[in-house]
Amino acid sequence: MKPSSFGDRLAAAVTSKRSAVCVGLDPRWESLPAAIRAGVDATCLKSIAGATNCYCREVIDAVAETAAIIKPQAAFFEQLGPAGMVALADVIAYASKSNLLVLLDGKRGDIGSTAEGYADAYLGSESAWGCDALTVNPYLGDDTLEPFFSTALSRSAGVFVLVKTSNPGSGFIQDQSVGTEKIYQRIAGLVHAAANREVGESGYGSIGAVVGATYPEQLADLRQAMPGVWILIPGYGMQGGPWLM
Repeated sequence: MKPSSFGDRLAAAVTSKRSAVCVGLDPRWESLPAAIRAGVDATCLKSIAGATNCYCREVIDAVAETAAIIKPQAAFFEQLGPAGMVALADVIAYASKSNLLVLLDGKRGDIGSTAEGYADAYLGSESAWGCDALTVNPYLGDDTLEPFFSTALSRSAGVFVLVKTSNPGSGFIQDQSVGTEKIYQRIAGLVHAAANREVGESGYGSIGAVVGATYPEQLADLRQAMPGVWILIPGYGMQGGPWLM
C-alpha cells in the first residue's frame, strides 16, 4: 500500500504536534557545546563525526515531541568525509525512529541522468538515505526539476524548491525581471503548478518552496501566490528575519 503523500504527512505532523517548526541541524564543529567537544581529537574527522552524531541525537531528543520536521544540512556532514556521511545516515534514521519527518538540505540540482541520480539517492522509501524530502536548486532550468518532482510523487516524498532565498545577494539573479515577472515569481509559478499535480486530503501538495524570512514583503506576496504549497522559511534570528510574521 502506497504511504500517504508527503504533503499530507507533514500536515498530520503539524496538526498532531500543534507546531509548524522545522528544526535545522547545522552541526559546525566550533559551535558544538563544549561538553560534547571535550576530549574529542579536533584533528580527527572520525572523532568529530562521532561528536556531531551525538550532538544531533541530543537535539532530536529535545525537539521530537514539538517539531514537525527536522532539516540536516548536508554540507556539515560532507566536510567530515566518509565518517560524516555515516553520521548523516545515522542521524536521518534516528530522526525517523523519533517520529520526525526528515528534509535533507542538500540544494541539489543538475541535468538529465545526474538529476535522476540525485532524486533516486535521496527521495522516498526506496532511497538509500531514507529522506522524506530534499531541497533543490531550480536555476539550471525547469527540465532539471522534473526528475525530482516525478520521483518524489511516485515515492510519496517531498521537494522544496529555492524560490526567494534568505541571503543578501539573492536579488542578483532572483529579483531580475523576465517580461513582467521577477525570476523568483516565475519560479513560484512553476512550484505552484507542480504542487497541484498531487494535492492531498490536507489541501497541500508535496512540492514546496523555500522563501527567506529576511524578505517579509516578498514572503507575504508569495504566500498569496502559492496557495496549497508548503513554504520553508529560513532566515530567522541570526540572519535578521523577524520572529513573528
